[in-house]
Amino acid sequence: MSDAPRPTGPRSIARSVALGAVAFSATLILLFGMVSFVGRSAGGAAATPRATGAQPSPSRPSQAIATSSVAPGPSASGDPVLVGAGDIADCNLDSGTATAALLDTIEGTVFTAGDNAYPNGSAAQFHDCYAPTWGRHLARTRPAPGNHDWETKDLAGYREYFGAAGGLDGASWYSYELGAWHVIVLDSDCTFVGCLPGSAQGRWLQADLDASKATCTLAIWHHPRFSSGEHGNDATVWPFWDPLYRAGADVVINGHDHDYERFGPQDPAGREDKARGLREFVVGTGGAVLRGFPTVAAHSEMRIADTFGVIRFVLHPTSYEWSFIQTNGEVGDSGNGACH
Repeated sequence: MSDAPRPTGPRSIARSVALGAVAFSATLILLFGMVSFVGRSAGGAAATPRATGAQPSPSRPSQAIATSSVAPGPSASGDPVLVGAGDIADCNLDSGTATAALLDTIEGTVFTAGDNAYPNGSAAQFHDCYAPTWGRHLARTRPAPGNHDWETKDLAGYREYFGAAGGLDGASWYSYELGAWHVIVLDSDCTFVGCLPGSAQGRWLQADLDASKATCTLAIWHHPRFSSGEHGNDATVWPFWDPLYRAGADVVINGHDHDYERFGPQDPAGREDKARGLREFVVGTGGAVLRGFPTVAAHSEMRIADTFGVIRFVLHPTSYEWSFIQTNGEVGDSGNGACH
């Protein structure tokens, strides 16, 4: 009797239909959930950002130092900081605003390496373009002039804006002490001021070097003696390199080419000299339109053509550290050296 079929009345049929509907609904819910899970997983993978580490410029040699985050403010050692760049303020660009924002976070003395206000260094361009950006740090700035500044007759816009900070008694060159370091600021617009040893500037430079008792010396002017940039090497400034080299100076900072470049120690003829050579930095990255590297000069150790930034030096009593701080918040180059 247990194997006999059960009756199939209306109530039994209704129950069977209801159970089938429940099973069908459960199957649909399960399938929908699986599809939804797969869709969320795929969407999550697509939304995960890729690593966006800075890609090296084609101009960077293979020994380029890895980028790192900025460490602003005074040096941990308490030794003085010198920070700045050249080729700075153009009212048609906002890059000078970006480099000025870096200065807002870095204590120390600010330098400029020429071409402070574009296009021709007029009083109006200093007022309208430089003052709202790097001008926030005027009280701690020690400037150098460049060829664009000289496009206004007698360097009038530069002299009016910087006053005595840009030189005394009509001269556009001067020197000062920063901690244990002697810092020399020169004017490489030789057509206007003269750069040869017998010129007023040349005689002053030699006398200044003779009088200095500092172990470490750093010099700043606009036109680089050596460069892989658009303007290339400039032999007209050899009268600066020669006495600096003989006096045992250590570091030269220039602008003019709108890029960043670091050289190994060299003598005035461009020969490698690790014992007594000067290390040159080209830092034309203050805000003017950037340019590339048509060539690679001898002893060039680092080249960055694709970012604005400032260079920060920590000047120890017998050594120095440098870091090129980019407006993207990374350090594109860094290192250290000993004084002669």
